[in-house]
Amino acid sequence: MLSFPARTPRAFRAGLTMALLAGCSASETPSVDAAPVSAAALSDVSDSLRLDARNSDTVLPSAETPAAATAASTAASEPGSYRTPNEYGRIPIVEYHLVEAEDGTDKVSRTRFRAELDTLYARGYRPIAIGELLDKRIHLARGHSPVLFIFDDASPSQFRYIERNGALVIDPTSALGIWLDFAEDKPDWRNRGAFCLLSGAEAGRSFFGNKGIEGQKSEWRFQKLRQLDSMGFELCNHTLWHARLDKYEDKFVQEQIARGELAIDSAIGGYKVRGFALPLGMWPKNRPLAWAGEWTDPKSKRTLRYSYDAVFEVAGGPARSPYDFKFNPRSLPRIPLGGGMPLFPTLRNLEKAGPNSRYVSDGDSTKVSGAVPTP
Repeated sequence: MLSFPARTPRAFRAGLTMALLAGCSASETPSVDAAPVSAAALSDVSDSLRLDARNSDTVLPSAETPAAATAASTAASEPGSYRTPNEYGRIPIVEYHLVEAEDGTDKVSRTRFRAELDTLYARGYRPIAIGELLDKRIHLARGHSPVLFIFDDASPSQFRYIERNGALVIDPTSALGIWLDFAEDKPDWRNRGAFCLLSGAEAGRSFFGNKGIEGQKSEWRFQKLRQLDSMGFELCNHTLWHARLDKYEDKFVQEQIARGELAIDSAIGGYKVRGFALPLGMWPKNRPLAWAGEWTDPKSKRTLRYSYDAVFEVAGGPARSPYDFKFNPRSLPRIPLGGGMPLFPTLRNLEKAGPNSRYVSDGDSTKVSGAVPTP
C-alpha cells in the first residue's frame, strides 16, 4: 500500500490507494469503450502529488485538486490506457545496497524502500529479470513499464533470517521481507530482480551474513541463495570481496571474479550466472576481463572459466531498451539509490516526451511498438 501519515484513517488510506494505483492484474486490459486519460490529465495527477519525504519519494495526494483526483481514479480503472506504447524507451535499473533504519551513504531507510516500491507500482512499473531484459522477453500488460532491481553486496539488511518457534523465517524488516509484504496482494508484482553477491567480504557481506553478524549464522548462507533462486530472483556476481578491479593486474582480477562465481556454484551446482556488477563501478585495466576470463586454483589445479552476458555499471541513468540498436549489455547503467540520491526525479524525467522517455509495453509479445531510434 502507499505510505501515509500514521494518523490517517484506514478508510481514507484505502480509498486513496485505489485511486492512485494504476492497475494490478497483468491480464487486465482497458475497455475499448472508455475514453482514455489524456497526457495532460496524467500530468495534472503527477503535479498534484505532494513530496513529503526528505528524499522526495513518499508521494501523498494533494486534497486541493479534485479534478486531478478524478483523473487518477479513472486511470486506476483503466490501467495504462493513457500511455502510448514505446518499447524502444528507457528502462530504470535501480541499485540498492543497505536497507536500514535511516538514509545514509549507500543506505535507504526501510520506510523509504517501501515508499519507492509504492511509487513504482503506482506509476505502472513492474519488475523484470536480467534474463528477460537480455533475451527480449519483457511480457507486460499494455501500458506497463519494466524496472530491474539490483541489490549489491549481499548484506544482512537485504536478506536476514530470524528464528521463530524453532524455525527460520525471513526477517520482515529486511529488504526481502518488505518486498514480500508489499507483493502479497499484488499478483502482477513478481519476484524478479537480482542479488549481486560477495562471498568473502568482511562485516557480514558474505552471502547475507556470517559469523553471527546481525544474528546471521554462517551455515545459513547457502540456504539463502537456494531460497532466492526458488522464489524467482536471480544471482549475480560482484567479486569475492569487492576489490577495486582498476588497481590490480589481470591475474588478480580474474581470481576475484572467478572465486565469486565458484562460491555461487558451491551453493547451487551448475547455476548459470548471467550478470556481473563492477565493484564501485571500476573497470579492470583489461576491460574484457569483466565479462570473460579464467582462473586456476593453485591447490586443486582446477581451472574455472566465467562468461557474463551483462555487466552493470554503478551509475549512468536509465538503460536503453534491448530493441534499441545502441543497447550494450556489457555496459548497463544503473540508478544508485541512497542518501541524497532519490528515485522520484528519474521517474519524472522518464515521463517527458523524447528519446529518453520510458519503455511502455504494448501488451503484444509478437510485435515491437514505438518509434525506432535514429542511428
